[in-house]
Amino acid sequence: MSYLEEIQVKNLDHLGIVAGLIDEIGIVKIINNKLGIDVREKISAGTVVKSILINGLGFVSRPLYLFSQFFQDKAIEKLLGERIKPDYLNDDKIGRVMDELYKYGLNDIFIEVVLEVIKKFKIDLKCSHLDSTSFHLDGEYKREEDKEKQEEEKIIKERPIFIKKGYSRDHRPDLKQCVLDLITSQDGDIPLFVRVGDGNESDKAVFGKVLVEFKKQIKFDSIMVCDSALYGQENLQLIQHLKWITRVPMTIKKAKELVQNIEVEEVKDEDKEKRSDLNLESYTWKEEIVTYGGIKQTWLIVLSEKRQKSDLEKLEKQLSQEEKKSQKFLKEIQSEEFEHPQAARYKLKAINKKLRLLEIKEVELIETYSKKRKRFIK
Repeated sequence: MSYLEEIQVKNLDHLGIVAGLIDEIGIVKIINNKLGIDVREKISAGTVVKSILINGLGFVSRPLYLFSQFFQDKAIEKLLGERIKPDYLNDDKIGRVMDELYKYGLNDIFIEVVLEVIKKFKIDLKCSHLDSTSFHLDGEYKREEDKEKQEEEKIIKERPIFIKKGYSRDHRPDLKQCVLDLITSQDGDIPLFVRVGDGNESDKAVFGKVLVEFKKQIKFDSIMVCDSALYGQENLQLIQHLKWITRVPMTIKKAKELVQNIEVEEVKDEDKEKRSDLNLESYTWKEEIVTYGGIKQTWLIVLSEKRQKSDLEKLEKQLSQEEKKSQKFLKEIQSEEFEHPQAARYKLKAINKKLRLLEIKEVELIETYSKKRKRFIK
């Protein structure tokens, strides 16, 4: 037998780097410490989790029963350890490990891994960002909902999530979905907290509770940054002892009045050198102390000259298009005949509904007679 016949070629690709990072963080050790090691096992729970992570970052979608095929052409001993074979990663083993992880608590394990990453890579946690997304799913999901449990649900749920239709961020409103809430660090977008929710879950209903739960599990002084879904009286009560930044929605009457009534001169910032250092020459702002939801807070009203100029240009273009549209409608209505003035007014009302920026308020009806009928022309 020649040496060439004994050579076997196995791939590592980018997965060697992935496996190295998993080992550096110590994920296998964390999982094994939590779930334990059975001496009868050919492969530990921590190594199974490592294989799942490598598979997920291998960019190949396979059903669970074909999972082992992913490693057939890979250098599996280099990735997972000596004497490990692809056949060890069968759907029964993976299913048992997943059940054990769920029973122990995925959030608890995730938090421990996160704390190790923060410590190992010295992640800056001055600010943390919370947002949500949705994942559409195929299948019917006919499971009946327990309404009493749904009314009493907490952030950490004892029951599985409900796969339901809801607001779809991935543009598939025709399919049922689940929702993922994720908190990441400002430094490198490292995931710090993850939670899966029902498909019809509202950000406004859970964001405050998510932040409170997050601060209970990870002890550090971080400023929480969220979108306007966080801003509501109930959430403000929940997070009043936390540091947070969010956008005040213009649906709030107090915010709308403040923006409409504030003078441009009031917003001017006289400290030009500071603005220049921060590259904010085109921005002016004004701070306003406001009490909303029983919580005293600082609102920052910001004016961007570039954005204002761009918005005005867009508005002028839209007005020009709307004016042409209205002229076309007026020309059409002038050539129509109406049996009664009220019919002409109904027609005008229908036209105004089609216009977004303009409104035709005054009309003139000219009454003409013929042998057969009256005619009213606008």
